[in-house]
Amino acid sequence: MPEGRRVYAIGDVHGRLDLLTALAAAIESDDKACAPAQTSVILLGDLVDRGPDSAGVVAFARSWQQRREVRVLAGNHEELFLRSFQSSDMLRHFLRHGGRETLFSYGLDPKAYSLATVDQVQTMMTGAVSEEERAYIAGFEDMIVLGDYVFAHAGIDPAQPIENQISANLRWIREPFLSHKEPLGFVVVHGHTITDDPVVRTNRIGIDTGAYASGKLTALVLEGENRRFIEAVCDKDGAITTRVPDS
Repeated sequence: MPEGRRVYAIGDVHGRLDLLTALAAAIESDDKACAPAQTSVILLGDLVDRGPDSAGVVAFARSWQQRREVRVLAGNHEELFLRSFQSSDMLRHFLRHGGRETLFSYGLDPKAYSLATVDQVQTMMTGAVSEEERAYIAGFEDMIVLGDYVFAHAGIDPAQPIENQISANLRWIREPFLSHKEPLGFVVVHGHTITDDPVVRTNRIGIDTGAYASGKLTALVLEGENRRFIEAVCDKDGAITTRVPDS
């Protein structure tokens, strides 16, 4: 990172507002305890789907942006969500991958949903999610470059220069990115591919620890040449704690 910069990158939230609020509080405390710096928070995408409160996560991100620099990347689930308003086929795909929970968080009645056709669900969600909310989500970024790091939801196409990356790969790619071992000239910080713990390679750092299923949401802290992690973890009784694991 450039001198005087500090970045907190947060992995895929997937509707876990409880974990995000706990992790955000830990980040704020950590930032205050560190030397003064220009601090950025980067949400790596997939704010929505699968977890119980996607609407709350989006609202929290918007609120957090009023208090500090918070940048949000578009994930494949945001793409599915937005495309579902125009395409019935895409809506079916969206609903199979956690979209039902997203719609419930925006106020759709579960009983009415269970009785509705796909076209009726599309009408219901259009009424439940405002155009202004959709425009906000559509404004999420595809890629951020800071210092020697590139931030992208899923990763990059290692065969293409950074200026030629396309949205489809930035939001969806797994291979050949994940198995690529050669230097890229920078380190890619990404989510999208779930692992039990952060994955640190010479050319990439993956921090999607499966929050919606595992109960663990991970942030990577970057400052100068240093890297460390902060986690919010929900135990089997529902209690949430934050911790600093071994980096």
